[in-house]
Amino acid sequence: MKMLGAQVAALRRAAGLTQRVLAERLLVDEETVASIEQGRRPLKADLAASLDNILEAKGVLTAALENMPEVDLFPRWAEEYMDLEREAIALSWYDNQVLPGLLQTEAYAYAVFSNDVPTPAEDELGHRVAARMERQEILHRKNPPRTSFVISEAPLMDRLGGDEVREEQLRRLREWADLPGTTLQVMPLGRAHHAGLVGPFILIETPDHQHLAYTDVPHGSQMIADPDSVAHLEHRYAMLRPQALNPQETKDLLNRLLGEQ
Repeated sequence: MKMLGAQVAALRRAAGLTQRVLAERLLVDEETVASIEQGRRPLKADLAASLDNILEAKGVLTAALENMPEVDLFPRWAEEYMDLEREAIALSWYDNQVLPGLLQTEAYAYAVFSNDVPTPAEDELGHRVAARMERQEILHRKNPPRTSFVISEAPLMDRLGGDEVREEQLRRLREWADLPGTTLQVMPLGRAHHAGLVGPFILIETPDHQHLAYTDVPHGSQMIADPDSVAHLEHRYAMLRPQALNPQETKDLLNRLLGEQ
């Protein structure tokens, strides 16, 4: 992906185009072009064909894409979600067994992937962790998406990777809780009412204000575009938020947990 991205950049410069001008001709965001050139975003076949035409590349990019080695690091549905995550203007995330990927420390992410069955090879673990850390850049960009997280208290009690990993992760969560544009809430254990028993899900709002949802289960994760189904999950999330601790109560809980270390 990095090599193909470098080829796109070289062809663009040879054509005398800036990333912004190329993005306008492709009818995509400038960030999309930048991500492709940096190898952070896969080049899709339709976009490769358009680039071949605009940059007069005589089909070179399409041919390169067709002959790229097969990489099964991420399933197709996960790649589709990550593409949307990069461009989203709003994300609402509910998780009940593990902390959201956007909030994980490197050591915690390594511990999560290490608990997969079967355990991935060491080099694959490294690739997965690096990709997860890279995704967190969206929270620090100039115009980050509005993000809301409701997480179960259970992952805060787990000690994946050991006590030091847990303490570092709790400190990171406490820092995230103060991040502008980000809301973090914890759903305490022992609640009498809980709207999230169906399992984890993510709500996405795209730049053109399309509302989508993503559910992540083993070997069956899917993107949901049906308006009624998305609205149903949005209703669930709206119920989860008042059932959870409010943002200040969540900060107080994290402070207490850190004080117990």
